[in-house]
Amino acid sequence: MANNPQSRKRIRQTAARTEHNTSLRSRMRTEVKKLEKAIEAGEKKTIGTQFVETMRALHKAASKGIVKKETASRKISRLSSRIKSLGA
Repeated sequence: MANNPQSRKRIRQTAARTEHNTSLRSRMRTEVKKLEKAIEAGEKKTIGTQFVETMRALHKAASKGIVKKETASRKISRLSSRIKSLGA
């Protein structure tokens, strides 16, 4: 258990940071799932706007260190190729 003020503060900071990171990670995953659902349904009208939202969430998560930059780029690339295959 924390015995001094600095370690108590560190515990509070870690809890706040963990909560924030969890919400960003959850939002990112939700956006990806929404886009995947739209791709599977073939809803071309919603795919465009949802892809932008998904890219935004992935880039934000990467910039905050929730996921690595390469991971975000890989996910965007794979989703983009799935969208392009619908148009062909």
